[in-house]
Amino acid sequence: MPNPFIDPALLFQMEIPLRHWDGKWESKGVQLPEIYQVPCFAEFSDRQIFSDIRLGWNPNGLVIQVSVKGKRQTPWCRETRLDESDGFHLWIDTRCSPGIHRATQYCHRFLWMPSGGGPRRESSLAAMVPINRARSHPRAVDSKHLPLKTNLRHNGYEISAWIPREALTGYSPEEQPRVAIYYAVIDRELGWQGLTLGPEYPVTDDPSLWSQANLLGP
Repeated sequence: MPNPFIDPALLFQMEIPLRHWDGKWESKGVQLPEIYQVPCFAEFSDRQIFSDIRLGWNPNGLVIQVSVKGKRQTPWCRETRLDESDGFHLWIDTRCSPGIHRATQYCHRFLWMPSGGGPRRESSLAAMVPINRARSHPRAVDSKHLPLKTNLRHNGYEISAWIPREALTGYSPEEQPRVAIYYAVIDRELGWQGLTLGPEYPVTDDPSLWSQANLLGP
């Protein structure tokens, strides 16, 4: 069980590599090799690890692949209740300002759900979600500009997605080869798997609790 007094992940400033991806987004999605896997430091706190997260970057944007396993229930997703739905959440500060406690226009929160969209809630869904207490917000992005591909399985699901450069305010790898990120796979059945700290800390609102990521060259 996590330490009731302090999470061990709070004692460290995590830094992770994001590897260059020279592929191209296709309608069938992507399959990233294991070298793109992003670590989950939540294991420091003995939290359950039930998903595999892989991220890559290039000057045109970010590519994402998420695999969730171990489910016995159908994902619970609602287009009208994004914060409560099962899915993959990614926070990213394109200017990496580790000392700030309130989000700026460079801080984004994206959400991908395996279902919940459409009149019968059967369509996968991507959205940009406002960050609470933000000083300012990035430019709005329509979900149609956030392509994704979802595969539902008997014990979970897989999502691959693309965030184009146009959807990332301030994204400039040439000038700023370091970003700040935090992710969380949220699941009503399996729990919360975050990059570092859990939901008992204000990770969803406070960029100072996110980790730094270096954009490694080709």
